[in-house]
Amino acid sequence: MKVVAFGEIMLRLATPHYLRFSQAKQLNATFGGGEANVLVSLANYGIPTEFVTRLPQNDIADACLRELRSYGVGTDHIARGGDRMGIYFLETGAVARASQVVYDRAHSAVAEIKRGMICWDDVFRDATWFHWTGITPAISQGAADVCLEAIEAAHHHGLIVSCDLNYRKNLWKYGKTAAEVMPKLVAGCDIILGNEEDCEKVFGIKPEGFDVTATGGDVDSAKFLSVCHMMCERFPRCKKMIVTLRGAVNANHNTWGGVLYSGGKLLQSRRYDITHIVDRVGGGDSFMGGLIYGLLTYPDDDRRALEFAVAASCLKHTIYGDFNQVTVAEVEKLMAGDGSGRVSR
Repeated sequence: MKVVAFGEIMLRLATPHYLRFSQAKQLNATFGGGEANVLVSLANYGIPTEFVTRLPQNDIADACLRELRSYGVGTDHIARGGDRMGIYFLETGAVARASQVVYDRAHSAVAEIKRGMICWDDVFRDATWFHWTGITPAISQGAADVCLEAIEAAHHHGLIVSCDLNYRKNLWKYGKTAAEVMPKLVAGCDIILGNEEDCEKVFGIKPEGFDVTATGGDVDSAKFLSVCHMMCERFPRCKKMIVTLRGAVNANHNTWGGVLYSGGKLLQSRRYDITHIVDRVGGGDSFMGGLIYGLLTYPDDDRRALEFAVAASCLKHTIYGDFNQVTVAEVEKLMAGDGSGRVSR
């Protein structure tokens, strides 16, 4: 039951204590990236994992590898080469001030990856599931080509393929748009995850009368039935379409939930009110990690898988950094209705 993911992991440099970039005299250094974040969650839940990427031969990359291994994430198939790791700078917002991300990832090792650098037959030999995100093909043509190479190899080996659409407008800079690149990749997916904007930004599919900027924390999940239906019609390989639903009261106070569409039916999760967000970066990745765990662990219970994903990602909002460092027991406790936060003795 091994889950493999391919993508870029970056050095994360974040301002402390809600400081603005212009105020900070130091930055907190950690690591993070969409696909790696998913695998850390799964490793915490006891699922064997393997992360595939390309990293340079330097001390920063070596520190990153040690970090991944410390969480139990497999790194045996990471290619080494290139000159640098990508970096992202994070300024965490507060109340009415939004968070900001500045990328410095041009010419990173993954951006210069080419087909043939990864032996996917070796990678997938004992795997069950392959996951990728829309961030990876946005980095470069080479990364998009290798992503497609991986999807084709995963099909050959009979793996389940999942994607998180993860549209990032600031990354598509190499002459192709998401609308040009993503359809061929998404067509190879069995499980598709998106947020309330991804389907619209990439495929022009959106719920009628929905404005994400005007939710005020209240998102009508039933509006996404048509979105899920249209996505599954466009991509017939897709067996389950999932949408995360974030209602933003302000930068520190969000509502959080999701829907899962399968076989013509829409399941709606419990809605959580997250009033004091510690770090929302990686929230969608923690949802995906929880979803994959749920679908593997409860293969005949989509509702339980969805509720596990939502509860796991709710807890992620209380944890600093990209990685969701929670256990199955903690997630199940919240699923059972215990969100009191009482000291465990």
